[in-house]
Amino acid sequence: MSDLEAHLATGLTTVARCWGIERSDGARFGFTDHDCDLSFEGFTFRADSGLTALALSQTTGLAVDNTEGLGALSDVAISEADIEAGRFDGAEVLCWLVNWADVAARRVLFRGEIGELHRADGAFRAELRGLSTALNQPMGRAYQKTMAAGAPDLGFGFDPDTAGYHELRDVEEVEEGRLFRFSDMAGFEEGWFTHGRLRLLSGDAIGLVGAIKRDETLPDGRREIALWEPIRAEIAPGDALRLDAGFDGRFETCRLKFASAADFRGFPDIPGEDWLTSYPSAGGSHTGGSLRG
Repeated sequence: MSDLEAHLATGLTTVARCWGIERSDGARFGFTDHDCDLSFEGFTFRADSGLTALALSQTTGLAVDNTEGLGALSDVAISEADIEAGRFDGAEVLCWLVNWADVAARRVLFRGEIGELHRADGAFRAELRGLSTALNQPMGRAYQKTMAAGAPDLGFGFDPDTAGYHELRDVEEVEEGRLFRFSDMAGFEEGWFTHGRLRLLSGDAIGLVGAIKRDETLPDGRREIALWEPIRAEIAPGDALRLDAGFDGRFETCRLKFASAADFRGFPDIPGEDWLTSYPSAGGSHTGGSLRG
């Protein structure tokens, strides 16, 4: 019998719930519904967060375990700006039942990640998804002409830090968090960063990443980098950023742009849809070419 089970068996308990959140950028947050702060597992669980939880649903099989966390927004804990910027999207969550009089007596009740996160009227509501969620995702390898992987994990062993395949510079002009314009982009041909990524390295948006939709030269000679979706945080001229070269998944791009044809993980020789409409012919030359006359 564990220390926590022994404590619960007494009938007179001093237990509380603690939640630990770790974001993809390494930032960690701890919350508890106890009236005093608690510390363990490298977290300090704050009592003044106002965090509570609804009933936890746990099932067998591949059904999704989930619960919801409710709490107050604050500048020192979970702020509205960080939620809007997407910094908590997919963050890892651990929930413990702990004896607050002896924090060594504890056990994990829930482990998963933050799903949908809403905020309104000075409060937030976070959907917490269990580990079984990942088992409901399509698995396996797709057999198609192109590769599914893209920047920064190109999927064929190429190091994105290789000279000539990334660029460090400061923001010059930004519009709606989605259009970045630069006076020049010497050394990089037009379209070099299409299908790549843009990462902010300083400022209020530090650590946030956007997928690049378009990289083109404007009529006035400036270079414009357009993202698929805007960065949801304040970006100012002078903020540092990094641009990574794009990969569109084609074999030709892998061979000519990255010189990594041997590591390509797609299937460029799969017949196209016109192969389905082909038919046998008794006469003519059978060279393997098109059957259309």
